[in-house]
Amino acid sequence: MTGKVHKHFILIMSIVPPLGLAAGMVLLWNDLAGWVDLALLAVFYLLTGLGVAVGYHRLFAHRSFKTKKPIRLGLAVLGTMAAQGPLIVWTSHHRNHHSTADQEGDPHSPHLQAEEGLRGLWKGFWHAHMGWLFNQELESKPMRFTPDLVREKEMRWISQHFLSIVAAGIVLPGLIGFAITGEPLALLTGMLWGGLARIFLVSHATYAINSLGHMFGPKRFESKDESRNLGWMWLPSLGESYHNNHHAFPTSARFGHGRTEIDPSAAFIGMLERLGLAWDVVRPSPDRMAKRALGAQGAQQLEAEPVAGDDGRPGPTTPDPANPERELVAARDDG
Repeated sequence: MTGKVHKHFILIMSIVPPLGLAAGMVLLWNDLAGWVDLALLAVFYLLTGLGVAVGYHRLFAHRSFKTKKPIRLGLAVLGTMAAQGPLIVWTSHHRNHHSTADQEGDPHSPHLQAEEGLRGLWKGFWHAHMGWLFNQELESKPMRFTPDLVREKEMRWISQHFLSIVAAGIVLPGLIGFAITGEPLALLTGMLWGGLARIFLVSHATYAINSLGHMFGPKRFESKDESRNLGWMWLPSLGESYHNNHHAFPTSARFGHGRTEIDPSAAFIGMLERLGLAWDVVRPSPDRMAKRALGAQGAQQLEAEPVAGDDGRPGPTTPDPANPERELVAARDDG
């Protein structure tokens, strides 16, 4: 997409999905939508949310694990259906963000505004949350940040057909709703709830990580930026909200590292690994986490709490002596 087309797309997707959510709620209130529509919302939220969290973010942006080609393609398509941008563009911006986090050049830092006080705080929040998306001069620089994805013809094809895949992600829930109920109205309500409303909710869960995740909340680990953990957002973000944890260990496939840090996306990756569908899964060792824990309290917390296991539940973890490269890969991207 050109800068102009991208701006128009962002403008449309900023207006239409919330209108779709409002329309869906009106229909639900008047008993013209029902449990099928809410089920479609939940299912497509989970699928496209995992497409972003596991696919776009952990697999493609950070290469936290490897998987078979059909799963790789499936995650790329599901992430595209979330309507947050073409895969190569999204990944390029994200890698750029990590290379310049909260410094000049970061595409969506809330801390680069000239104004101070409440006005500056609001402008920083808006820029990080959505404002940066309207910047027509912002370049993704894929040949610099994502040459690995540019070389994959399938990823180029998926990125080039972004609009068509997004449209399919809106229509498909309607078709499923119609197939289940046989009612023509279900085609509309399915598209509203499983399509537009879902895009609105998934998008703002991601946007909140960029904005609130660099403004409010605790820092558990040392990092070179203002990343924060938003524990209360673990469910809508599918575990992405432990943002300070992520910036401390960017290539880790697991963001939740404590008893109370539930990470559904890490659980999904762990399930793939147990089924033999994922391998070379990067996980920081307890020693590395203890070294980066902020202060004595943070170190004590790490000692007292078992880190989240592969299934997302508490459980011990140890480095894999048969594959020390995991630790080396993770260490290259620390901070």
